[in-house]
This record gives sequence, C-alpha cells and structure tokens, in this order.
Amino acid sequence: MLLAEDDRAIRHALERALTLEGYQVTAVADGVEALAQAHKTPPDVLLLDVMMPGIDGLQVCRVLRAEGDRTPILMLTALVETADRIAGLDAGADDYVVKPFDVEEVFARLRALLRRTSPDNGAVVDVPKEVPPSSDRQIEAAGLRMDVQARRAWRGERELELTRTEFELLELLVRNAGIVLDHSTIYDRIWGYDFGPGSKNLAVYVGYLRRKLEEPGAPALIHTVRGVGYVLRED
Repeated sequence: MLLAEDDRAIRHALERALTLEGYQVTAVADGVEALAQAHKTPPDVLLLDVMMPGIDGLQVCRVLRAEGDRTPILMLTALVETADRIAGLDAGADDYVVKPFDVEEVFARLRALLRRTSPDNGAVVDVPKEVPPSSDRQIEAAGLRMDVQARRAWRGERELELTRTEFELLELLVRNAGIVLDHSTIYDRIWGYDFGPGSKNLAVYVGYLRRKLEEPGAPALIHTVRGVGYVLRED
C-alpha cells in the first residue's frame, strides 16, 4: 500500500495503524513522492490526501489514470461539499473518507476496494438472487451496449468514457434492466460493503453516470425509486 499524507502526525498514525492491521505500507509526504513511488513500485492500493503541497491528491489521480493505471485509490479529504466529492471521482478516485475519520472506516473501505480488485482473496459476498453473475461478454439494454471483457460501453454510437466504478455500476444496472435495485444491494455488489444510510457515495456516482449518459432529446435511463434505490429503463 502507498500512503501519501503531508500532515506528519496523521501520516505516522495511519502508517502505524495500517501496519498493525497487516498492511505493508510505504508512506510519503507529498504528491511528487507519491508519483515517484507509484512508478517505482506499483502498490495494490493508494491512500491519498487531497490537500498536499505541490502536486495534490487529485493531480496524482489524474496522472495515474491518464497513464492507464487502474490501481484502486481511496482519498482522504477535509472537503465535504458534493462538488468536492465529484471532483475527486472525476479525477479517478474510487472512494473517499472525510476528515476527521474513524480508522475503522478507513479499514472497511480499503477492504472493500481490495475485494473488488482481488477476486481470489477469500472474501465472501452474498449475491442477491435478482443480480445473477454472468460471464457474457456483450450485454445490451435500453439502447446501451457494453463489452464487459474489453471494459467499453456505448449509448447508441457514442462510446462512454467511464471510470472503473462507473463501469461496474452501469454493468450492474444493465444486467438488471427493469429491476429496482435497492441501495444495500448496489453497495454490496459495487463496493463490497454497505456504508449505511448516511453515505452519499452511491448518489454521487449515479449523478455522475447520469451526466455521462445524457443525450439531447433522449430519455433519461437511470431512475430513482424514492426510499428504495435505482432502476435502468427507457421510458
């Protein structure tokens, strides 16, 4: 694991806690060091502070994603506005924890990210009956087409530029077109962990995905079922 945090006290505390939890941690103090270390020894997961001098966490995300690096990234941020969270997701982050945070929450979110990228790590996640696994390479619904193996998606003839989490969320909705998926089911399948009713992760991702799916004059595809969850359908 690569940890980048400019606050020495937080960095040392997190490094100690993560080491005690069983992680092998390389800790650095800024974005420049983070990029250098990521290029030298690619980590399994990155834990990045947003506000760092020089190159901040968002810039580190953008550089790595532009290079095609899909290593899961968990952001640490003191910024709590929705626009700030969207900026982090737009930069390529997979999840975020808002400061001040409980270290157990950091552990939970790291475990969830690693479960998603390490299918053979022994994690067991219950799969609801209405969300059957599938190895079909090509899937289609509501004018959307996805090549699961190539990780590509289109609405009509337009190819969509999606992050990994956006792709997985859209795949889940397409495979279950017309079925209302509740929040817990989506959290379990996409993040491997239900962050509870107070979490805004899902709403932020759905909003961002909706914007990428928008077509002038075309119907919306992702619909909110209040108090339940979301459904993909073409009205």
